[in-house]
Amino acid sequence: MIENIYDYFKKEVEVCIDKKLESRHPQWNFIYTLNYGYLPNTLNSDREEFDCYVLGVFELITRIKGKCISVIHRIDDNDDKLIVSLNEKVYSDDAIIALTEFQERFFDIRIIR
Repeated sequence: MIENIYDYFKKEVEVCIDKKLESRHPQWNFIYTLNYGYLPNTLNSDREEFDCYVLGVFELITRIKGKCISVIHRIDDNDDKLIVSLNEKVYSDDAIIALTEFQERFFDIRIIR
């Protein structure tokens, strides 16, 4: 059953990191400037697990717990992203846009809180 990504907003989640900091995207060749992963056992509208950007960790990790502080809604795509922060650190919309620009620059996005 497809889940609603917004059900995870303001909740603690555990993220599995499958694209580590400074790794290269296999198809599009950009560099991940954040740890990027997914929520295990979830199902998004694209039939994959929910994708997550992890903010505030600048070392290689494989799993991490944090709080979902916002969602990046892609207006021109059906693959929204969770923004996960450690220690409940708050990031402005401008900071989230800047930190995720390496990938989100290709899309028309809105930060949902």
